[in-house]
Amino acid sequence: MHPSPRRPAPATSNPAMLLLLLCLGWAPPGWGWPRGSSRGAAGLPPNATTPISIMGLMPLSQSEEDQKSRIGRGVLPAVQLAMDQIRNESLLNPYFLDLRLYDTECDNAKGLKAFYDAIKYGPNHLMVFGGVCATVTSIIAESLKGWNLVQLSFAATTPELADKKKYPYFFRTVPSDNAVNPAILKLLKYYHWKRVGTLTQDLPRFSEVRNDLTGVLYGEDIEISDTESFSNDPCTSVKKLKGNDVRIILGQFDEEMAVKVFCCAYDEEMYGSKYLWIIPGWYENLWWESWINSSQCLSKNLLAAMEGYIGVDFEPLSSKTSKTISGRTPQQYEKEYNAKRGDGQSSKFHGYAYDGIWVIAKTLQRAMKYLNATTKHQKIEDFNYTNHKLGKIFLDAMNETNFFGVTGQVVFRNGERMGTIKFTQFQERKEVKVGEYNAVADTLEINNSVIRFQGIEPPKDKTIIQEELRKISLPLYSILSALTILGMIMASAFLFFNIKNRNQKLIKMSSPYMNNLIILGGMLSYASIFLFGLDGSFVSEKTFETLCTVRTWILTVGYTTAFGAMFAKTWRVHAIFKNVKMKKKPDPAGRDISIRPILEHCENTHMTIWLGIVYAYKGLLMLFGCFLAWETRNVSIPALNDSKYIGMSVYNVGIMCIIGAAVSFLTRDQPNVQFCIVALVIIFCSTITLCLVFVPKLITLRTNPDAATQNRRFQFTQNQKKEDSKTSTSVTSVNQASTSRLEGLQSENHRLRMKITELDKDLEEVTMQLQDTPEKTTYIKQNHYQDLNDILSIRNFTDSKDGEKAILKNHLDQNPPAQWGSSDPCRTSKDPIEDINSPEHIQRRLSLQLPILHHAYLPSIGGVDASCASPCVSPSASPRHRHVPPSFRVMVSGL
Repeated sequence: MHPSPRRPAPATSNPAMLLLLLCLGWAPPGWGWPRGSSRGAAGLPPNATTPISIMGLMPLSQSEEDQKSRIGRGVLPAVQLAMDQIRNESLLNPYFLDLRLYDTECDNAKGLKAFYDAIKYGPNHLMVFGGVCATVTSIIAESLKGWNLVQLSFAATTPELADKKKYPYFFRTVPSDNAVNPAILKLLKYYHWKRVGTLTQDLPRFSEVRNDLTGVLYGEDIEISDTESFSNDPCTSVKKLKGNDVRIILGQFDEEMAVKVFCCAYDEEMYGSKYLWIIPGWYENLWWESWINSSQCLSKNLLAAMEGYIGVDFEPLSSKTSKTISGRTPQQYEKEYNAKRGDGQSSKFHGYAYDGIWVIAKTLQRAMKYLNATTKHQKIEDFNYTNHKLGKIFLDAMNETNFFGVTGQVVFRNGERMGTIKFTQFQERKEVKVGEYNAVADTLEINNSVIRFQGIEPPKDKTIIQEELRKISLPLYSILSALTILGMIMASAFLFFNIKNRNQKLIKMSSPYMNNLIILGGMLSYASIFLFGLDGSFVSEKTFETLCTVRTWILTVGYTTAFGAMFAKTWRVHAIFKNVKMKKKPDPAGRDISIRPILEHCENTHMTIWLGIVYAYKGLLMLFGCFLAWETRNVSIPALNDSKYIGMSVYNVGIMCIIGAAVSFLTRDQPNVQFCIVALVIIFCSTITLCLVFVPKLITLRTNPDAATQNRRFQFTQNQKKEDSKTSTSVTSVNQASTSRLEGLQSENHRLRMKITELDKDLEEVTMQLQDTPEKTTYIKQNHYQDLNDILSIRNFTDSKDGEKAILKNHLDQNPPAQWGSSDPCRTSKDPIEDINSPEHIQRRLSLQLPILHHAYLPSIGGVDASCASPCVSPSASPRHRHVPPSFRVMVSGL
């Protein structure tokens, strides 16, 4: 490359800086300095005659908006100081460092061109020093292996460069962004924070740090309870963090996004004594002032939310007062650096650049010693880009670096600097250092006299939950237990009553065995109340686990037993009155402190499935039972004398079970309320059911003992053989009409009652007339003899017992029907007229009941049982009125 005839103005307006760049060998574009010439040889010791060229790659062009160029220009005074001190100490005699600077301008294309120009036109560079911009540095570092060049960076912090498989020849004196994660781990452990959340800006630089932090915290008993990320608006993520009760937030975002984050934190009240934000500490001084105008919150609100946050970043200079490898303390070096730069820009990386020059010098010194010890024929100046042996020697020597520099102990681990991390806290609009972490020694030092929290103590990592066991109230348990005992005593009394009177027709016809099952189910349900009230205040944890199973099964079996018996009885009634074939059926649960109540309840692995199955099949059974009860709601059967009350009991169980299950589920967090409701539901349900079944029986037996022995029956017969065509036709017609006649019995009953009432009135008139005058008596006897005899014959026949029926049968044998008069088929013509005015007939009640009329009018619906002789049927009766041999009998009474 030939020099250009015109030289553009230097890329700096500071004469002192320009002189410094020229001394370091920087050639602005177009100046056309001869390549390979030595720079900075003035003032060298007499022995330092051979230059060792080092390629310097960094952005150097001046631009007020280019932050990376400021870094390059800011470290140059530190680099010059280091090179001067190394020359003065004759560390590399007979060699001296010749640093040649190439401006990359933080541009990938220009950076690569500068690198290849240095390779092609410059001298053999033994190493590469620099690398500020992540993209340019990564591209060059990946190609170093092909040139046998070792690169040492002082400002590239991107975690990507830590991949030694991809960048085996890359080193850096500055810690990477990931180096803060072990320091954060130490801080979390120091304050016993075990629950954190992360908030990350969607950029690779921040995402890589977050991912590495996840790996660092893994297995350290620290929970990342929520991981949030955002691109432009962080408010949604901040709300989610608050919703998850995250108190310690680890943020990774730049200054612009930091302003938005803290504005959202102020709006969500995520600041103050309950919260702590840990964010990057590499922001510029007064960083928020540059971005406050782009936010929508007031400056005072932003500062209020920022107050107390902790920043984490590498330490620019060591705080120790020990002498460094140069013989100066970090404080002395800082004074020299400030004096050297004058009014020029400063960079926080200057200490790492200063130590970097010393690392290169010490590496070359070790390589020289190694070559002198192993071979006398090869020197370091013999290095070229194809000499892999020397390249490997430089690489191994770099890995052995270990000295105390101005930035702390300089040591590499897989090419990564094990440096010092500082902690700063935002206090009253300024950053204050409150601690530091030494990565080499893995130690944390916190200045407790400086660090300040906005509360009386460090914030908690979550809302402190103080567990408070909610117990069943002893008075409540006692009251409900007393009610339960009364219910069990009542159930026992009903059981005794049912067993004692099991042979009574009133009890026998109501299915006493089913009643026993209802009582047993009620007593089991009562017993479960005692177990439901036992919790941790009464029994041990192990015993409570056993009770969970026992009480559930007791209540389940009790419900199944009682409701199953009621269902069977309801089904029987439904089957009888809804089946036209009349088949007989058998009986069938101040400070940041929150009080969390602890509730003891029963759980198992498949609790949901188990409850679903139980609720499903028992619920269907209950609904079907309610349906049957509704279908038979208008049925009242003396033979099944409690059918109506059984239906009411089914309704009662169904409604109470639904109410109890729903309310107990909704009151799980209130054990006293839940226990009270469940117990009352069980007591009420069991008590009402038992009372509905047994109280009517007790009342009946006490007030009307004779009713218990009444047994009115209707027997319908069907002839299976055809005796004759008329009988077969009659039987067939009876079967076809049976359904309609059964359904019309009630209306027929009403009609007959009205007729009987009229007869009663007529009889009363006759009686009164007989009492008035003898003439009237004679008149009535002569004119109303037939009417009175009809009524009396019906009454005498229907009121007779079995023995009386036998007497009537004998009477019929002695007085054949042929001897009866045509006007009175039920008596002989020779029978004397009875005195209807006698006390026996006057005192007799003549209100005829339905069963009486059924016996009296059986000839009109197809005959009577062949076992009963009727005085009202003659041998000459029509086949319709003849006795039919019974083929089946169905007892129906009370219709």
